[in-house]
Amino acid sequence: MDSILAQTKRLALVQVLVFGPKLNTRRFFHYRVYQYHTKPTGRSKMLSRRIPSMAVSFTTALSSLRSRPGLYLFRTQTAPTSFRPLSLFNNKIGVLTFCSSPQSFPQITDSSSSVPEESSKRGVLKPGLYLVGTPIGNLEDITLRALRVLRSAAVILSEDTRHSGKLLHHYNIKTPLLSYHKFNESQREQAVLKRLKQGEIVALISDAGTPGISDPGMELAKLCVDENIPVIPIPGPSALVTALSASGLEIDEFTFVGFLPKHAGLRRERLTVSANEMTTQIFYVPPHKLQQFLEETSLHFGGTRRCVIAREMTKMHEEFWRGTLAEAKEMFSSHRPKGEITLLIEGKKKSMVETPSECQLEDELRDLISSGQSLSTAVKLVAGGTSVGRKAIYSLALRKFGKQLGAEDDLN
Repeated sequence: MDSILAQTKRLALVQVLVFGPKLNTRRFFHYRVYQYHTKPTGRSKMLSRRIPSMAVSFTTALSSLRSRPGLYLFRTQTAPTSFRPLSLFNNKIGVLTFCSSPQSFPQITDSSSSVPEESSKRGVLKPGLYLVGTPIGNLEDITLRALRVLRSAAVILSEDTRHSGKLLHHYNIKTPLLSYHKFNESQREQAVLKRLKQGEIVALISDAGTPGISDPGMELAKLCVDENIPVIPIPGPSALVTALSASGLEIDEFTFVGFLPKHAGLRRERLTVSANEMTTQIFYVPPHKLQQFLEETSLHFGGTRRCVIAREMTKMHEEFWRGTLAEAKEMFSSHRPKGEITLLIEGKKKSMVETPSECQLEDELRDLISSGQSLSTAVKLVAGGTSVGRKAIYSLALRKFGKQLGAEDDLN
């Protein structure tokens, strides 16, 4: 009852529609009350009245209605001074159900903030591990299916229970949370597997976005697959796709790198590979490492390569910065931006240099050999300035100049 009163205190104007036989409604504070009934002629009539008294307890009103079976629809409106009749299809709709059983108690639901638990079309959720995508900033970006799964789960594995608790509180989800992050996932795995094998529904969420994408979840998903436990993805927000779609770069093909390794040598190896790829490269960059990242990428990619720095996506201070790596290096050298960053760098441009003909290669080899270079050195120099493979050039050099060089060796 306390929860019902807590909700009704926030209502400014209520309409009650009573379906069924003739029922006499009690006084509901100063709310405008509507009673719907059917005359023997079959014609319907809507009666309305305003009750000025505010001293009548809502608890008393509910108690009086509990003894009268029926379906009651109420409608809320925010303006407390407006008492004009409300359209049946406007504003929020809630449902109150009453029955004669003293153990039963009316429940209030609000269609604007709740999701039905079950539906004949959706069916019952099957047991398994549910990987649930959650908002990357704006809480409105969660899906109805994700809310349903989070409500139905026996437990929710969360990267940070305090952070995820805000999301659950916002949507009034009471499912218990269990911490699950990179520092304890190996200890949690067997306990989670046991619950899954017992037929429970276990949901896994990260702080933001899709679990397993640069977040905990990959190892547990692999373990469940090995144990033939269903792994069900619940699609949702993802920072890399969000940034990519609005980047303005080529997105037909892309490479998601995520966070770079902490070790400098491994970082150089990864950046060397990425710098030579022709697809858009996507990185996750902590804000305190942005300047270091821009310095290292400028060396490997070149300062003229275009980039997009996306931060605070879906939030109030969302920003997409676009420019070259050299411009970004200068721009962010003086201040450190806040919020997690998704950084995209355009792929390497395809070389427009035409492949030289065999005659051109032969002329270059001849000139080098005539100037005193050895056959192997001439091949290496020619291969370094063309897209033709070194093996092909060496084969050409042997065919054209092998006998000549061999005869010169014999004379010497």
